[in-house]
Amino acid sequence: MKFTGIAAACLSLLSAACADTTAAGSASSKVVLPSTFKPPQVFKNANLVHIISLEKNYAKESINVLIENDSQDPQDEYYLPFTSGQMERIGGFEVKDRKNSDVVGFIVDAVEFDSSSDTQFYRIKLPAPLSPKGQQTLGISFYYLDALKPLPAYIAQTDKQYLTYAFSAYCHSAYPTLKQKTEVKLPSSDAPDYTKIAGTGETKEFPVKQGSKLTYGPFPEVPAGASSPATVRYEFNKPVSHVSELERDIEVSHWGGNVAFEERYTLFHHGASLSSQFSRVKWAQSQYFSPQTFALKELKFILGAGSKDAYFTDVIGNVSTSRFRASKREAVLELKPRYPIFGGWKYPFTVGWNADSNNYLKRSGGKYLLKVPLIEGPKQAEGVEYEHVEIRVVLPEGAQDVKYHTTAPESSITEHNVEIVRTYLDTVGRAVLTIKARNLVDELRDRELFVSYEYSTAAALRKPLVIFTSTIAVFVGMWLLSKLDVSISTK
Repeated sequence: MKFTGIAAACLSLLSAACADTTAAGSASSKVVLPSTFKPPQVFKNANLVHIISLEKNYAKESINVLIENDSQDPQDEYYLPFTSGQMERIGGFEVKDRKNSDVVGFIVDAVEFDSSSDTQFYRIKLPAPLSPKGQQTLGISFYYLDALKPLPAYIAQTDKQYLTYAFSAYCHSAYPTLKQKTEVKLPSSDAPDYTKIAGTGETKEFPVKQGSKLTYGPFPEVPAGASSPATVRYEFNKPVSHVSELERDIEVSHWGGNVAFEERYTLFHHGASLSSQFSRVKWAQSQYFSPQTFALKELKFILGAGSKDAYFTDVIGNVSTSRFRASKREAVLELKPRYPIFGGWKYPFTVGWNADSNNYLKRSGGKYLLKVPLIEGPKQAEGVEYEHVEIRVVLPEGAQDVKYHTTAPESSITEHNVEIVRTYLDTVGRAVLTIKARNLVDELRDRELFVSYEYSTAAALRKPLVIFTSTIAVFVGMWLLSKLDVSISTK
């Protein structure tokens, strides 16, 4: 199949998927319910496995649950409770059918019913109502940002860093659970402190520790709303990289055949702070042995094939400690900040590069389809979390009927709008699509952003004609001025 056919199919799917994304507004929705709202007890959890992954510098939780309709009527609304603090830090909320990947159409909404209540809910609307006594296996996943706290909060430059995480040994649920267990996956087996609770059956005490995994349960029937507070303290001698703000600009040029990328980061290290003044001498000495350190000393950006002209700057200016390598498959930009970044430190910086538009932009008839990654931040083994992300796609002057779709979780997109911005040599201005998101993580680097728009031949010729006309007008004006006789004659 020719690529034009593929592009046409993508455009038709995009039009169907994002028919309402041309107008400005909020992309994430909240369902407002009465303050007396309580989830109706129409479901029960037949079996539940709660997995908490702490292998990166953010917490990832997965809930695999077999739900059963316990009422006499078909039901399609399943509620999951969270505390108000968790609601502020949660991101990447997704729901899938664990048994059948072809089942799509789960709709996730945050429920707002009482701002003073510490318990809030996410509502999961099933693709089809579940019949009485019917069962369905849900795979629910989400992330918690800024949920890991260093303990101790101050350590020496060469000490190991330990983090703590608070959770519940019972998975929070609005429905009774007949059987469940919670697994905590750690980056290593070094976990000096964790909460211990009474066991059941032959197991006298939970958790059961196997290497770097802690297992609480299995537990017998647990009522709705039950909680068993627990904490774990574990070694994490790696950076805790937190991007409080990422501004990502993508500018499309048809005449230049180029897509320009620029990303501006406000990066913080949310790990343990130094208990004494930083010693450059000790740091230089330790680098001869290359020990593992909790300081952030380098960043690696994996860019698309065809990327070129990469640059790296900070508030002082150009940073020369960078290396750019390009191949047919990918391009790699390796950066070293001016100084190692320890806990509590801040480092704002900017990276940018150009790329061939043929790798991202396809045409089908009078429509164009731009396909780019939603985020292309540093690819670190320890992970990176993003609190606020603003993506601006600057389209050529005259682009119309702008629509977008992204494969990232819809709950992460908070706002989008299309506005007209005028720059140099513009007449009618350029369409700029702005998308705002919150609480993203680097695991969403592979999620894509599709932008479709119409761009006529007349619009494409507008700027060359303006430049040509302006140039001719300047020469004609100069010629007319040269013909003026401004000399003073004597009578």
